[in-house]
Amino acid sequence: MKPHGFAINNSPAEVAMRTDIARPMILLSSSGTRLMHAARGSQTAYVACFRNAASLAIHLAGRHDRVAIIGAGSRGEFRKEDQICCAWIAADLMRAGYRTADSRTTGVVERWGDAPATACANGKSAAYLRDSGQRRDLDFILAHVNDLEEIFWLDGAEVVMMPVEGDERATGGGAAVEAGGA
Repeated sequence: MKPHGFAINNSPAEVAMRTDIARPMILLSSSGTRLMHAARGSQTAYVACFRNAASLAIHLAGRHDRVAIIGAGSRGEFRKEDQICCAWIAADLMRAGYRTADSRTTGVVERWGDAPATACANGKSAAYLRDSGQRRDLDFILAHVNDLEEIFWLDGAEVVMMPVEGDERATGGGAAVEAGGA
């Protein structure tokens, strides 16, 4: 169901098959775009998903004393896929020496920190993809987990890709990590 006047739908499977990569692409999402826009003035803000969660955690470890992990959510809900991705990053940071800042974050990490990506397959977002004939996107998402090494961060209003060089894992000492939904 692509919007009128758009070349493709907001579909990871369709974007991956795109061959006209020389021209700019604008990707809009219902919640992630709003959250990135709100974070554009932050000193440092990163963009994560199932595809680069592990790489981002490696990159973050030891670089920042405190890390706030914010799931974009959808329609005012902290969806399963957001909780899982936030928990994966937080759990990796905890293994690097960070500690949670509150019991809510601890609960999210305990529930989802070791969950497989398929744990979101019975959630509302997955049901929407199935019900709207976008099963190919759900399959794509679940088949592409931690397959990117690149780190994405916000430089003003622009998302910039920064390749990771080698193993950057460091210890976080007594730093804190917080996870929450937006």
